[in-house]
This record gives sequence, C-alpha cells and structure tokens, in this order.
Amino acid sequence: MISNSDENKPTVAVLTGPTGSGKSEILLKLFREFPDLEVISADSRQIYRGLDIGTDKPTPEQRERYRFHLIDIISPGERYTAFDFTRDARRLLEKIQSEGRKPLVCGGTGLYIRSLVEGIAEIPEGDYHFREQLQEEVVTKGPQYLYEQLKEIDPAEADKIHPHNIRRIVRALEIYKITGRPKSSFLTDSRSESNSDVEFMVICLMPDRERLYKAIDDRVDKMMKAGLLREVEGLYNRGMKDAILSINVIGYNELIEYLDDRISLDTALTQIKQNTRRFAKRQITWFKGMEKIKFARNNKEVIDILRVLWKKEK
Repeated sequence: MISNSDENKPTVAVLTGPTGSGKSEILLKLFREFPDLEVISADSRQIYRGLDIGTDKPTPEQRERYRFHLIDIISPGERYTAFDFTRDARRLLEKIQSEGRKPLVCGGTGLYIRSLVEGIAEIPEGDYHFREQLQEEVVTKGPQYLYEQLKEIDPAEADKIHPHNIRRIVRALEIYKITGRPKSSFLTDSRSESNSDVEFMVICLMPDRERLYKAIDDRVDKMMKAGLLREVEGLYNRGMKDAILSINVIGYNELIEYLDDRISLDTALTQIKQNTRRFAKRQITWFKGMEKIKFARNNKEVIDILRVLWKKEK
C-alpha cells in the first residue's frame, strides 16, 4: 500500500458511485491491468444469495477468474449490518495486504462506505414494545413532540435528522432507552480506533445526470433480457416472497407486485426504472455529503487516479 507521509499509514482505495455509473466495467479493466487485485464488495444487495441478475453481481465466470469478497454471504431475511460489513471488510483488508495483494473496496452502499472510512460501533437490536409506544405518541402528540425529546438527549443526532423523519427519530430514542447512551456516541467512540491502521482514498464515479439515467434505463432492459423475471419467479415459487420484500431491493419488489397480479409487467418495468433513478439521486446526495471524497466524471479519470496510487506502492 502507498504510505501516508504524515503518519506512515497505508492507503486503501475505495471506488463508489451511484447505481448504473459504470463501476463494474471499471473493475474488469482493473483486473486485467492489475492481476493481484482483490475486490471487497460494498453493496448491501449483492450480499444476498439468489439475488443475482437484479443486483448486477459479477457473473459466475468472472467470480471464478477474479477475486471478489462479501458477495452471496447471507440469505434474504437474515440480518447483516453496517457494523458487520465494517468488521468483515477490515479483516479482509488485513488479509489481502498481508499477502502482498491490492485491495479495492467497491460498491454503492453509502452507509457501508462511510462506516468503513469513518468508523462505526455496534448498535443493539430494537425494542419492539417501546417502538410501538413511540409510534402511538406520534399519532397522539405529533412528530415534533418526539423530536424535542431527541434534541434533549442527543442534540448531535437531532441536528442530522429532519423533524418529520419519524423512523430515524424513533430509532435514535430507542437506542437511548436500550443503552442509556445517545446514538451519536456510538460513531464518535469508534472513530479514533477504527481508523488507526489505514487511510482511505474514496473515489466517486459521477457521470452527468442525463447519461446516468439513460444508463439506468438501459441496464434495466438488459437485466430483463438476461432473465430477471425468471429469477424473481423462481424465488417467488420457492416461498421466498416475504423474505425478498423484507429487504426491499429495487427490481424484485416491483416484479413481485406483477406476480401478485397487482400491476402489469409494463408498469413494473416503468416503476423499476423510476425507482432506480430516485435511488441513484439519493446516492448522489449521500456521496456529496461525504468528506475527503474525489469525484471522477468517467472511467478514464478513475483508472488514472488508481494507477497513480498503485504505482507509488512500488
């Protein structure tokens, strides 16, 4: 790894960007140029076994030829948190580096990447009954009542949440009740320790909006031709409908609506494209809010940045 001149820390490259931006295409070029490359997936959809076409996983042939990690590690319905990802990714980084190979973290799940780069601590499971109580208070007293409670116990977290974002407010209050600690303290406590071993260079592939949206529409059409509907039908027929819906993956939810005879196939396809574009827009907002992130407009800029980084390792 390239060393940071101030603290002599190795630098790990992270490649991110909105869905449809072209990260997968870059990876194949990088694998051909750097045979010692290993990719740690930072995609919260590719972790699920059985969800292949709609999550744009590497093909079986690519996975046999090149080294990918954190793909197909759990079944739909099982729990895998940002804390789990951070723990697993750091273990893999240590192993890959110890073997003298090049690690690259790649994926579009902003929470995974931010947790790895900035640090995260485990946050406990929720309290169902307390959550119900808070939801009742939303109805009887309004969201502002809960928001004011949060401002008193965790002003740092309240500053990051819109007063009408009930889900996040409830979760923050729930964490405080369970642990006696504000939610913001979990991240703060972990940062100093989590970043002691490496520096991260985060590169975000950010094509212009018009080109990105066209790429998204084209990719959905390509997935359908590749058999996405057959894949969803297979999961549906194996009784996995509820498990799939619980993880809320674009493409699968809409096609399940079609299989339930609630919408037409044309409507499902239109919704997949619309929902994917909206998701990409949210990703862009997230990445623009990250500190110390390099933006690249196209594949060449990304590859040039990585060539410079990895050349300095020699």
